Amino acid sequence: MEKQAILAVSFGTSYPETREKTIDRIEEDMRQAYPDDTVYRAWTSKMIIRKLRERDHMIVPTVPEALEQIKKDGVTDLIVQPTHIINGIENDQMKEDVLAQKEFFRSVRFGTPLLTTTEDNIAVLTALMEEYKEIPKEDAIVFMGHGTTHHANAVYAALDYTLKDLGYPRAFMGTVEAYPSLIHIFRRLNETDVQRVHLVPFMLVAGDHANNDMASDDDDSWRSQFEAAGYEVVCHLKGLGEYEGIRKIYLEHLAQSIRS
Repeated sequence: MEKQAILAVSFGTSYPETREKTIDRIEEDMRQAYPDDTVYRAWTSKMIIRKLRERDHMIVPTVPEALEQIKKDGVTDLIVQPTHIINGIENDQMKEDVLAQKEFFRSVRFGTPLLTTTEDNIAVLTALMEEYKEIPKEDAIVFMGHGTTHHANAVYAALDYTLKDLGYPRAFMGTVEAYPSLIHIFRRLNETDVQRVHLVPFMLVAGDHANNDMASDDDDSWRSQFEAAGYEVVCHLKGLGEYEGIRKIYLEHLAQSIRS
């Protein structure tokens, strides 16, 4: 008997409020779009999974654990849709975990992360800038991505370039842990007459990085460093998963994998 299911794979978050607005919403969108398919959840961050188990007594399966349940439930055809932003380390590991169990299914298909093609880059940035169209043109908007040692990190520099190409000379893409860094953004900003900077997380959830590395009062947060440099700072604590336009792109990627 044929039985198709969807496995939604996320990095995860220990912040319940942002989880409800992002990961939960994306998974609910999947259920609404495919009511005949069961939507399973798996997270890739073992640290967050452990924290939730100890702090909230909340059990979230890893990818291998979710696959065990999916096999027990008799699923024959599996579609895996990550909520990852890029095709980086987490996505590579997820695929490895799933493909190790491929023999137990008639078919396994993967949806792509948010940023996979040039068209994705443009669609994501267009949706984001539409959300922030009320920001005055003389202000700057700075997006904080995570960054990675994986070669997929090149997408962040491409996004920064694409923002300018789309007609947003005062929009910048940076990362916490890689290139472009805050130093590179400061160099570019110093060439302008910008006085106010809007900080926006470029991550699925507005979790630890957004609240601490971006918006906190700590001396080394992006907010504090911009203020120390003389800029007025406005922080927007919304994860990418909160924007309907971004959630639609994930659904499109899922639809493409189902049609393939």
